[in-house]
Amino acid sequence: TLTKTLEAESNNRENEFVEGLAFSKSTGVVMRGKFSDNPPKNGVINAIGRWYKPWFFTHVKAILDRNEIVTEYIPLRDYYHRHSKSIFWEIQEIIPFGNNWAFRYFVGWASPPKISLLKLTMPKPIKNLYERHHVLQDMLIPLSQLDQAIKVFDREVEIYPVWLCPYNLPSAPGMLRQRSGRNILYVDVGVYGTVTKPDYRPRETTRRLEKFVRSVEGVQMLYADTYMTRAEFWEMFDSSLYEWLRVKYGCKDAFPDVYDKVSKAARD
Repeated sequence: TLTKTLEAESNNRENEFVEGLAFSKSTGVVMRGKFSDNPPKNGVINAIGRWYKPWFFTHVKAILDRNEIVTEYIPLRDYYHRHSKSIFWEIQEIIPFGNNWAFRYFVGWASPPKISLLKLTMPKPIKNLYERHHVLQDMLIPLSQLDQAIKVFDREVEIYPVWLCPYNLPSAPGMLRQRSGRNILYVDVGVYGTVTKPDYRPRETTRRLEKFVRSVEGVQMLYADTYMTRAEFWEMFDSSLYEWLRVKYGCKDAFPDVYDKVSKAARD
């Protein structure tokens, strides 16, 4: 149902924004939006970016728990930064009590903490523990494979919410292998958080996820670490135009290959 709703709303030309949040394998929320000059008469503006407002994902979860269909009028800047204040949902691991109303009202103006500062002040044992149990991945999956993808991510890491961001990928030359001659609707499956499964192993688990993504002709976002071999990486992406440009502009000797930038094995 979540996949069908996401597909229907993404194909609806009246929608200018579509986003989904899966809170479990079987429950989730699909949000659609469009620009508005002003709210209608008696319409109430929800300035979700104010420091005392609840984290956006918890606000969405509360609506889901009430089983309601809600229309809200949100300032555009607040909407663009709807996940900034809570760093999507990772802030709940940094400040577990941060969504308490008293904390938000009196100290919420100081959130979110700067990630660079947290990394700078993090002791090495905590950093090692973080790296062994923390997942930060975005995978671009064809919408037709979304149901299967949610099951795979649930089995491997079981982290919720899962961010579902539809993306219309045109058939055009580039890094992605999309030469079907038509636009294909993909979904960015974003998984961020700490794994509590006892059998989780960062390298082995990520390699299984990468194998699944390759099998459905999806791609891994390049900001994340990859455990793929060079051959597996270029099976996922298309290097033809990329290599041509590197030769044309003399980049091969000046800059490392994109695989060398994102692969832990290559950097080590």
